[in-house]
Amino acid sequence: MGGDHRLGDRIKTALTYASLFLACFIALLPLVVILMASLKTAPELNGGHVLDPPADWSNLSNYVTAFVGGGMLTAFINTTVILFLSVTGTVIIGSMTAYAVDRFEFRGRRLVVFLFLLAAIVPSVTAQVATFQVVNALELFNTRLSAVALFIGTDIVSIYIFMQFMRGIPRALDEAAVLEGAGHLRIYRSIILPLLVPAIVTVVIIKGVAIYNEFYIPFLYMPSPDLGVVATSLFRFLGPFQERWEVISAGVIITIIPTLILFLVLQRWVYRGFTRGAVK
Repeated sequence: MGGDHRLGDRIKTALTYASLFLACFIALLPLVVILMASLKTAPELNGGHVLDPPADWSNLSNYVTAFVGGGMLTAFINTTVILFLSVTGTVIIGSMTAYAVDRFEFRGRRLVVFLFLLAAIVPSVTAQVATFQVVNALELFNTRLSAVALFIGTDIVSIYIFMQFMRGIPRALDEAAVLEGAGHLRIYRSIILPLLVPAIVTVVIIKGVAIYNEFYIPFLYMPSPDLGVVATSLFRFLGPFQERWEVISAGVIITIIPTLILFLVLQRWVYRGFTRGAVK
């Protein structure tokens, strides 16, 4: 019986590792194909098999062409500006909103929470006509502020993340600060905000990756090529580099690198944030 039990455990372990290996293989195979394509020359890519390795792994000419000819530098600058303003605004407004909803008792508090939930489940595409009219009336169309305003104003998920973390902060800290003469703004700045660091990092990563990969809003509200972001600039590769898939592949790898580095550096904060929010 003992031998059968050990054999069963070994089979389960083997199946577990096999399933993990298969999942990793399926997830990484497209990225590996794109990476190899970005290092190939045009004859190599058009005349060989998709899984054939490049002849020269140090060939970076496609990356130079994509970065310079594709306007990726301007795209990264625009993306960085929009990303910084949007994420900063999201953190400030979201944390303040969560603080007000969780700590203050006021008439219509449950209605506010319900409206937040309703806004989160309503498809955003259904309100695009009205949203476009509002952006145009505010004279924000074809400016970076149009994307910033939409990224900040349509973010409900971050508010819920902050609310989940707020419930884990004891109210006794607020009461002690009030006895010391601190106002609500001082309590928020000196007590609440430092304790929300795990939530802030989680929101920054989730929101940052979403903004970085966003295509629809910049494409619709910032049609000027000078205002192109990473996603729209990569899309415009289909014009001048329509037949040069090796250059397009290099552009894809260039856009992946920043998010990959950010996730690898801050991944422990993401896991900690999701785990802590799940057990509230």
